Amino acid sequence: MLRDAVRSLAEAKIGPFAAEVDEEARFPQQALDALVTNDLHAVHVPEAYGGAGADALATVIVIEEIARVCASSSLIPAVNKLGSLPLMLSASEELKAKYLTPLARGEAMFSYCLSEPEAGSDAAGMKTRAVRDGDSYVLDGVKRWITNAGISEYYTVMAVTDPEKRSKGISAFVVEKSDEGVSFGAPEKKLGIKGSPTREVYLDNVRIPADRMIGAEGTGFATAMKTLDHTRITIAAQALGIAQGALDYAKGYVRERKQFGKPVADFQGVQFMLADMAMKIEAARQLTYAAAAKSERVAAGGGDSDLTFQGAAAKCFASDTAMEATTDAVQLLGGYGYTRDYPVERMMRDAKITQIYEGTNQVQRIVMARNLP
Repeated sequence: MLRDAVRSLAEAKIGPFAAEVDEEARFPQQALDALVTNDLHAVHVPEAYGGAGADALATVIVIEEIARVCASSSLIPAVNKLGSLPLMLSASEELKAKYLTPLARGEAMFSYCLSEPEAGSDAAGMKTRAVRDGDSYVLDGVKRWITNAGISEYYTVMAVTDPEKRSKGISAFVVEKSDEGVSFGAPEKKLGIKGSPTREVYLDNVRIPADRMIGAEGTGFATAMKTLDHTRITIAAQALGIAQGALDYAKGYVRERKQFGKPVADFQGVQFMLADMAMKIEAARQLTYAAAAKSERVAAGGGDSDLTFQGAAAKCFASDTAMEATTDAVQLLGGYGYTRDYPVERMMRDAKITQIYEGTNQVQRIVMARNLP
């Protein structure tokens, strides 16, 4: 029922604007409005804060179905979870109530500020500083590749509070867009997901109350890594949706397109491509859903045995599958697939980022190797 509801909404209110959003590189406001109206913009927020209280699997299905028609729009629920999950994992009740409640109401979006110009895969090498000054912390630094920057009202920011301790000297904070000293760089000109703005976030002598720290001082990096164990699964879901959208479109096209007097779908070579696409997408789906179930058990206090491995495996396999499936979809449409008149070239461009963000797939393989179950 959830899948059917989200698919109907996505096809009616989000899909029709996907090409325009991509072409104009503009934020998908229609998608945000539709998602907020239907309480699908941040389904993961617990009921205690006014949210839908969706579990990890339900959240994955929502993201998957939105990504099937528009990858940029799927980053609304995905990044709202990424930005706010550190609070759900580590923040005080007061901080959770203050920020999760407006998020649940659709009054604000949340972004996640970990990466920096010189700290990508080596996130612990960050330079952004947070210095205690009485009842405040003063933050200075630059965060790069921040999804939905400038649109989001709230930002979970990782900053160094004790440079001598490397990863154990990093703390997490909530920064508000309206805080004095917060500004944004120009939107990046990207290959795909053009409807989701990616910008630098500048923190210039930003003074925030000390009670906006998430968890204890020095625990920010551990919270960030724990967050990624859960949210990499949402990127797997996004990749899965993109791949499914490409397969669905290609499948319909080859049944209609005729060459040599019969539908292209009747040729065995084409059938083999479709079969491989469908097989790998279903394998990715099972891996992603199993990881989501594991994420939910861990969130409920069931131990974290192999969640790190499962999350990395789901993200890595689903994103590789999405890149392969969208490339094959372009091939199946032939010359038409290479034009913007058809959606598969957009899907191919959108799929690429799923192999890169929230940890490159090379890093995912390192993570998996270190956490073999």
